Amino acid sequence: MQNLVNSMGKKGKLGWNSALIGAASVTAAAAAFKLGKPKDPTFRLISITLTSFKLHLPVLDAELILTVHVTNPNIVPVKYSSSTMSIYYEGSLLGSAHINAGSTAPRSCQLLRLPTRLDGLELTQHATRFLADVARREMVLDAAVDLDGVAKVLWWEHRFKIHVDSRVVVDPVFLDVIDQENKSQMELFPG
Repeated sequence: MQNLVNSMGKKGKLGWNSALIGAASVTAAAAAFKLGKPKDPTFRLISITLTSFKLHLPVLDAELILTVHVTNPNIVPVKYSSSTMSIYYEGSLLGSAHINAGSTAPRSCQLLRLPTRLDGLELTQHATRFLADVARREMVLDAAVDLDGVAKVLWWEHRFKIHVDSRVVVDPVFLDVIDQENKSQMELFPG
């Protein structure tokens, strides 16, 4: 009889130990999911630097460097492929900026310097509006880009695509950034 009581006591302890370990595992998994839930990175245009003018009679093309501050709020590093950002003025494609493939460490930020070319011929299509913008020293530009990438969690790679829309108000005389609004939307794909 004593053996039966001892074995039942051990089974009872084993059951409680298993339940506690299970509960702790579920709590840890829930916390990891909450912390590991992907967040959209943030983008902020810091500066615009004019690098050159190219005369293509009768218009003048401009080459610029856009300095963009990127923040990865996630607990994993991300790698992204090269892409091209389209820049619009009054709804027309004005130019593009090249984004080289790269990576961003977890919970970090970095500055990207994007070589950009603006088409002077396209700007002449909106000459009246552009001259008015120069006179009031405010020009609204829109930009859009899609970035494909991979975030690696342990041994699983999760593909993602992020779409960013930006509206930037710049001073067309001194190329100062006056205001901006950036919206990003991330789509995750099964890994």
